[in-house]
Amino acid sequence: RIIKAVVKTFKYFFGLRFEVKGLENFEVEGPAVIVSNHQSILDMMGLMEILPDNCVQVGKKELMYTGTVGLIIYLGGVIFINRKSTSSAKMVMAEVAKTMATENLKVWVYPEGTRNCTGDLLPFKKGAFHLAVQAQVPVIPVVYSSFTTFYNPKTKLFTSGKIKVEILPPIETKGLTSDDVTDLTDRCFGTMRETLFRLSGRPS
Repeated sequence: RIIKAVVKTFKYFFGLRFEVKGLENFEVEGPAVIVSNHQSILDMMGLMEILPDNCVQVGKKELMYTGTVGLIIYLGGVIFINRKSTSSAKMVMAEVAKTMATENLKVWVYPEGTRNCTGDLLPFKKGAFHLAVQAQVPVIPVVYSSFTTFYNPKTKLFTSGKIKVEILPPIETKGLTSDDVTDLTDRCFGTMRETLFRLSGRPS
């Protein structure tokens, strides 16, 4: 909460405005897996605008070694996964599923797996959806509008701008099995991609 309060003030220095819709969709009873698109480090400010209580992120292990940002996300309780080791990642996710139930946690995952500021979505990795099905908890999609109108990822320069954020209705997983993960992933991808284009004023 301390990190959240501090980071939220950064938007004033960077000239960013956030327009948020659908916060009521976080009000689900019990744990959930939250998935969102991931464009740049600016996402951190957008995240702090809407981050619900009892929510932790899942990130790649390499982020631990990124200086100040690494320290902040470590202190924020991020669960780090070694993506180069499939067995390690699966074991961590199995533990996360148990912890979600016992501690009533929501877990935030970026299913694209890396930052992507192209104005579109990269194909989703299935880890978040396997986790949701294994834990039998809903998936809550979150979409940030494209940063491309005010942010240049090559030069790391940006002008002031408005970011639209929409939290979509939860997708239930009760009764689903591992055989349904591909369909669940595809459904979520399609819904989020359509929302991204709509929020960004781009034809789908």
